[in-house]
Amino acid sequence: MSHVNMAATKNVRVLSDAGEVSEKVCAFIIETANAAIADRAVFTVGVSGGSLAKILSDGLPALKTDWSKWRVFFCDERHVPFDDPECTYSVYKKNLLSKVPIQDEYVFPDNPNIPVEEAAEAYTQKLEAVFGKVGLPKFDMLLLGMGPDGHTCSLFPGHPLLNETKKWVAAISDSPKPPPQRITLTFPVIQNCRCAVFVSCGSSKAEILKRVLEGNEEPALPAARVRPHTGALCWFLDKPAASLLKSYS
Repeated sequence: MSHVNMAATKNVRVLSDAGEVSEKVCAFIIETANAAIADRAVFTVGVSGGSLAKILSDGLPALKTDWSKWRVFFCDERHVPFDDPECTYSVYKKNLLSKVPIQDEYVFPDNPNIPVEEAAEAYTQKLEAVFGKVGLPKFDMLLLGMGPDGHTCSLFPGHPLLNETKKWVAAISDSPKPPPQRITLTFPVIQNCRCAVFVSCGSSKAEILKRVLEGNEEPALPAARVRPHTGALCWFLDKPAASLLKSYS
């Protein structure tokens, strides 16, 4: 495994292939979870959809942790019914949550049966029920995805939600990527986490990774803006995804 430190706030791990990425990121998640449980008796995590869901569903169930101490939120969610193929919660419920002993009450899906603005407010209340009525929730870990345009969560380049500073969870009704209605954690919550983790595999991610990790674009792409104020930022990449990075050879 090669370690590439591109900045003091970034820990970029380049691994041989997607299989090794899956193995290492799942081990890192469990290590972080067990340390949080030992320290604070709970592990708060936000998960994302896409290829990350398969990585976690394949790798986590075989590892040892106290699942009763996990509190699972979603970094963003498409505002669609649970039986819609686009529903991230249902993907996790079928492929991960069905394999591990975690109670339904400790998993927090979006409510697709109310208007999206109300759903964002309701999700904020779910966060408050776990974190308390604090200035900002402090997640132990946010597992983030990145799209080919550099978006993360449902925070898209050039969208007004990039500048949201008051809400913990925001609604979006004009997503440039379908479906148009979603809810998403906002940047104040993301930047307050103890650890943010990106996972990217495959040569199709090489160009956008170069822009995010080594570019100096203004304004910065959403994924490039993720820099926890006092927490860690980790990237797990395979060699094809990292192929255009100058800092990796």
